[in-house]
This record gives sequence, structure tokens and C-alpha cells, in this order.
Amino acid sequence: MQRWLKFVKYLPDFGIQPIVYIPENPNYPLLDEKLISDVNEKAIILKNKIFEPYALASVFSKNKTKKISAGIITKDKKQSLVEKMMLWIRGNIFIPDARVFWVKPSVNYLKKYIQENHIETVITTGPPHSLHLIGLALKIELKINWIADFRDPWTTIGYHKELKLSTWAANKHKKWEAEVLNSCDTVLVTSPTTKKEFQALTTRPIEVITNGYDVERVEKKPLDAKFTMAHIGSFLSQRNPQILWESLAELIQENEAFAQHFQLKLIGAVSKEVLQSISDYHLDNYVNNLGYVSHEEALIQQRSSQVLLLIEIDSEETKCIIPGKLFEYMVSERPILAIGPKDSDFESIIKSTNTGVFFQYHEKEALKATVLEQFQQYLNANLKVHAVGLQQYSRKNLTAQLAQLLSSNS
Repeated sequence: MQRWLKFVKYLPDFGIQPIVYIPENPNYPLLDEKLISDVNEKAIILKNKIFEPYALASVFSKNKTKKISAGIITKDKKQSLVEKMMLWIRGNIFIPDARVFWVKPSVNYLKKYIQENHIETVITTGPPHSLHLIGLALKIELKINWIADFRDPWTTIGYHKELKLSTWAANKHKKWEAEVLNSCDTVLVTSPTTKKEFQALTTRPIEVITNGYDVERVEKKPLDAKFTMAHIGSFLSQRNPQILWESLAELIQENEAFAQHFQLKLIGAVSKEVLQSISDYHLDNYVNNLGYVSHEEALIQQRSSQVLLLIEIDSEETKCIIPGKLFEYMVSERPILAIGPKDSDFESIIKSTNTGVFFQYHEKEALKATVLEQFQQYLNANLKVHAVGLQQYSRKNLTAQLAQLLSSNS
């Protein structure tokens, strides 16, 4: 959502009129009403009623529906019968996703609007990848320039294999993915690895425009008095960094000063598995769990924390994932401590901008040594970061890239 909120914010500065199509009655797990103020007044907003199966699924379990909708999936062995049933339905009935009922009414609505208003370019952004099926249908019926924007991959995204897909359903996903990639005029992706992955599936031109940061004017607060390590955003079960919990537990046992000053700050939705692991390492008394907060409050918390945690799933599929919050982390002037798979795209960004340190999941001793080093710098009031080359990731500069792409395709 942030990606296109910001593109729409700046496109009029480049002489491009954004028209945004949204559902009138959506069902979303998390809402931040304050972000409405960021919607450009020049944007034309189209709304249309759609059917939302998540609203019906809430009858079985509102909490589990909300978590699955947000991408928080319990580990297989700990899933209840209701969870297993909901995941199977999500993966095998709703293809490509639970927003599939948006497709038909949206195509009917937009076809008429596009023809009457002589729209030149349609951009669809997923997930949910059902939106790409809207673009596919419009491309077949109308002479439009269609750009398919993939904020995340389709069949190789981390949670895809958790959906209990039948062979038929898995093949259906691959069929739709291939058809979208080979029918659009341009593919837009957020990382070099996704570009390389898609180049094996299509000969269509593929452009990389990463996510980025905006110039945010938020209340300036002093740094936390405690040595706070903050994770901001959804903390999924698969992102559970055992080496971090083990390192922190050992440092608490070995270093009295660390035990006195340390605090783990969690902001956003956190899975039960992550909380259980934290408890298993006896870290409960050091946790400040703030839950979901507004984007504005999240920025304040970022800039007042001592260290910012960035955790990605340890798998081949997640090398291409560049978390959107990375860019806000980078301009927060706080050091990033990142854990993820080898050769991750976000590893190279952190290193090239000098905004933090990156570890693989087996590098426990190096991780522990770095945390201790950061703690010593904190005690000496010298825990700082000296970032370089951040301007290329500003939302306005990224929108300039998009505007150039739109102009060259028109």
C-alpha cells in the first residue's frame, strides 16, 4: 500500500494524472486512517463494491482469519483443524487469492470507464495477484498499455508453500502467473532477484523500481534511555531468529550491565511462535510489546530506538524480498541489525549504504559479538550510523523513474 500511496502522491509533479481504483467495502486486517492525509488531492479515486470472502470466514474464527489475511501462518504442527481448513480453502478454492471475487465486477466497471475517459495506461499491483487478472482481462478486451507491478513474487513467495496446495491448484497458479507475465507490456518488480527469476518465465521487458522512503516530518523524541532493539512490522513465524534470542539470553547471563539496560521492543503483529521462542529463552521480562501502531508512531519509535532489527525468512525464495521498512530504517539514523539468507538483495543495500550489519542464520557468534559491540557504543553514547547514498531511494526520485517509464511506453 505504501508503495502506490507514494507513487500517487508524486506522479502529478511529473505531469501524470493518477486514477486509483479501490474497493468500496474492503476487509483488511490492519488499518491506519492517518495515512489518508497522504493521498494527493489531484488523484481521482474510483470506488466499486465487491464481495469479500474474508468477511464470511470471520464467522469461523475472526482472529485466525485476521492473521491469515495478514500473512501470519501458524507452523503446520501447531495448526488447529479450523486453521488447516481455512488454509486449504484459501489455497485451493480461492485462486490466486481470496480477492478473486474482485475480478469480474472490476473488469465490467473499469472497461466502461477506460473507454469513456480514453485511459492510456493501466497498472495493476500485487499481491493480491487477483488484481493482475483484472489487468489481463482488460488487456484482452481493450487496446491499453498494461504494466504489471509485483511488490512480491507470485508462486515463489514465502507463504505460498504453506497453503496446502493440490497439484491442480499449484499448476493453476503457475498458469495464471505465466499468462500475466507474458501478456502485459511491461513487468515492474522491486528487486534484482525477482527480475532474474521472472526473466526465466517471460521475454517481456522487466524494470526494477525498489521501494523507498518519504520525507516524513514527525515529532522528534530523544533516544530511548534503555538499550532498545526494536522490530517494527509483522513478525511472522518463519522469521523466528533463534540465534538472536540465544545470543541475547547469553549476554543477559554473562553481562550484568547488559541485563540492566537491555529491552526488546516489538511493534506490530507478532506470531505466537515468535513470542513462545522469546519466552523459551526467558526474555519475557525484557520485552515491551506495543502491538500495532499508526505509521506516524512507528516512525517515531524507529528514530528513538537504539538498534533496529530487520529479519527475513531463511530460504532461497526470500532472497528477493526487500522489506519496505528497510528504507525508512535507513533514514532513521539508527543502526540496522539484519538477519536473512545468503546473497539477499537487502544485504547488498544495507552494505552499500553503510546503514547496518547483516548476518546469516548460522552466524551466531558474530551476531552476538556485534550486539555486545553496539551495547558498548551505547554505554559510551557513541552508537551512531554514517549512511551514504540514500537519496536514490527517496520516493520522489523513484516516482521520477516510474514517470519516465510511463512516458516511454505511452
